[in-house]
Amino acid sequence: MRRLPIYFLIDVSESMVGEPISQVEEGISTIIQALKTDPTAIETVWISIIVFAGKAKTILPLQDIISFYPPKYPIGSGTSLTNGLRHLMNELDGNVKKTTATSKGDWKPIVFLFTDGVPTDHTDTVISEWKQRWQRAANLVAVSFGSEANAGILGQLTEHVLFFRNANIDSYKYFFKWITASITTSSVNIENNGTGLELEKIDNDWLSKIDISKSDPVVQLVDDNFVVLLAKCQTSHRHFLIKYRKSIGSNNWGGLNLDTRSYLQVGAFPLKDDYFELSDGAGNQKINTAELVGAPACPCCSNQFALAQCSCGQIHCIGYEEMNTCPWCGKTSRYIVVEEGGGFDVNRTQG
Repeated sequence: MRRLPIYFLIDVSESMVGEPISQVEEGISTIIQALKTDPTAIETVWISIIVFAGKAKTILPLQDIISFYPPKYPIGSGTSLTNGLRHLMNELDGNVKKTTATSKGDWKPIVFLFTDGVPTDHTDTVISEWKQRWQRAANLVAVSFGSEANAGILGQLTEHVLFFRNANIDSYKYFFKWITASITTSSVNIENNGTGLELEKIDNDWLSKIDISKSDPVVQLVDDNFVVLLAKCQTSHRHFLIKYRKSIGSNNWGGLNLDTRSYLQVGAFPLKDDYFELSDGAGNQKINTAELVGAPACPCCSNQFALAQCSCGQIHCIGYEEMNTCPWCGKTSRYIVVEEGGGFDVNRTQG
């Protein structure tokens, strides 16, 4: 039986922490459960899941959907589309069966790329490699979560560039139902469809096709849509992330209406040790805390303040004690509260 390989290439950068990655995890499990009820999909569809942040790795090797067991999705620093695409191409090279003189190979693979920000590396070289090696040999559907900023770069990879407005739980349900229907339709009609890809009709404002002819490639070495801070719990020494989302407002200054930018607190999220396995350690960007609105409690020990900075430059949590010890460098110090309206520079991740 010829296989229809389906690859999910998923951005697990820090900006995906929290609800986005939880919804992706649940959504892909829902897709597989639905496909298991379709006889044609059971016979033809094989699934693989690749994740990328600063680095990339396969968390689910290509396998039939009956064998699928939901994996856990890590979080890492950075959004290296270069590493993600190269890892994908290596997997395609090694696992997709080619047609020979004596036997037919697999059907044309379908790749679903999910990303919520712009790449934090230069992508010209890897995009050229994709065009030469796999653009005609695979079907790629690129989905931008919550931002159209990276449509220009994604448009160099594929004509199928979609914008998903991840507004609420219902929008996620619709999105993954659409993915499921597209896979099912492609598998059923694959004998008669020369391209091997048949996307379902879009009938909701949550998902729309982006006009890539109007989108220029954006080069950013840090994701401007979010601010994410890496911190450490003073009590447990566990790492956690503090996440803020960009908000644009307006302010009248001297009779001029000016746009103002700030970042609103999303929350704080504990990390697993595999965070550093997918992080490339690049970047040394800073942001002033005056631009950050809100400060959460520590998600690991419930200390009242998750955002305190030691003189070593690292962020950690503190309580109401007069003296606190930095879990990064071990120094014990007295911390002061910055007056309202003031701020200080802190290190931010690449997002």
